[in-house]
Amino acid sequence: MSAIPENYLDLLTQKKAFANLATVMPDGSPQVTPVWVDYRNGRILVNTARGRVKTRNMQKNARVALAIADPDNPYRFLQIRGRVARVTEEGADQHIDFLAKKYLGKDKYPWRGPNEVRVLFELEPVSCSSMG
Repeated sequence: MSAIPENYLDLLTQKKAFANLATVMPDGSPQVTPVWVDYRNGRILVNTARGRVKTRNMQKNARVALAIADPDNPYRFLQIRGRVARVTEEGADQHIDFLAKKYLGKDKYPWRGPNEVRVLFELEPVSCSSMG
């Protein structure tokens, strides 16, 4: 496991920085989605819904990459390559509400579908690089 450089932790913990999450499609091609992120205990947390492309990809292939640009300075960014270390539905509903508060200032995630099942992915950094 690789540690996130301390002087870039603000991108994960304090700023409303979107991460571009790259996953691997079954044919080996990349798939990229902007996502909200959280950081706990050395891992990046990504919350999504069951049935989405990134969910299926991460369940079949644990390799991922993230690119996170500082919303205040796009020339300052963090790139992380890693792997899915844990997948759970437990606590995922509460976590998406936490992210809605962080990114939207709302107490509840406003786009939840009626039958949506939230899934929480813990990503373990393998290597990190940064600029800025």
